[in-house]
Amino acid sequence: MCLHFHSTLSMEHALVSDAISASSGAFPDTHRSTVDAIRSGDPDVRRVAFDALARSYWKPVYKYLRLRWHRDSQDAQDLTQEFFARAYQKEMLEQYDRDRGRFRTFLRICVDHLAQNEHTAAMRIKRGGSVAIRPWDLVEIEQELSGMAGSREEDPDAVFHREWLRSLFDTAIRRARVECERQGKQTAFDVFERYDLLAPNQGESLTYAQLADEFGVPITQVTNYLAFVRRRVRHHVLAVLRETTTNDAEFAVEVREVLGA
Repeated sequence: MCLHFHSTLSMEHALVSDAISASSGAFPDTHRSTVDAIRSGDPDVRRVAFDALARSYWKPVYKYLRLRWHRDSQDAQDLTQEFFARAYQKEMLEQYDRDRGRFRTFLRICVDHLAQNEHTAAMRIKRGGSVAIRPWDLVEIEQELSGMAGSREEDPDAVFHREWLRSLFDTAIRRARVECERQGKQTAFDVFERYDLLAPNQGESLTYAQLADEFGVPITQVTNYLAFVRRRVRHHVLAVLRETTTNDAEFAVEVREVLGA
């Protein structure tokens, strides 16, 4: 089974041209849902769950506000901050009913509602009622946005889903990079990045033989490197999905939609 995906490192990358095997790597273990954990009375449990939510959705929320609602950077930052403050304070998530739709759609509707009532949100921010959220690198995000055309006619779900998908793979790839660095497998990640990310973005068509010459390794090693990092990226995709879905059924739906398995 093959997967083609968008990802971002320091800029928006083109569609990955090779496959990540859907049959390799185990699913992460079932655990308490993000929503239930954020509602927990244990502050440590809440913080871990909230951090997972913020890591996965800060960029999609911010970019959605910029693209769909045509907010300038400062307004989008303020509204994104307020969005996560409400999530952390349980105000927003108390309204979520898992039987009425997927969590991601619920979050997008909450963003729409917040944008429609931005005056109230702005007043709350001025009163200091928001929890501090460390944002992503806004320079990087604005560089990504500069190559996109936000359309008022585009379906809101499509805009939010696209940015969520980019953030999902960006997070998974970043985790795989750190993992490879820690394990002394930087060359493996470099080969993956060169072949699956940079070459497609630059319009190149590389062969394994060319990669072998470029990195000074046998062709068989190129194959092994790519297979290893793709497995790790897929593992981290599954982990992020597990972190940000509310139950096993929703997790399974998201996995089928993203990975086709």
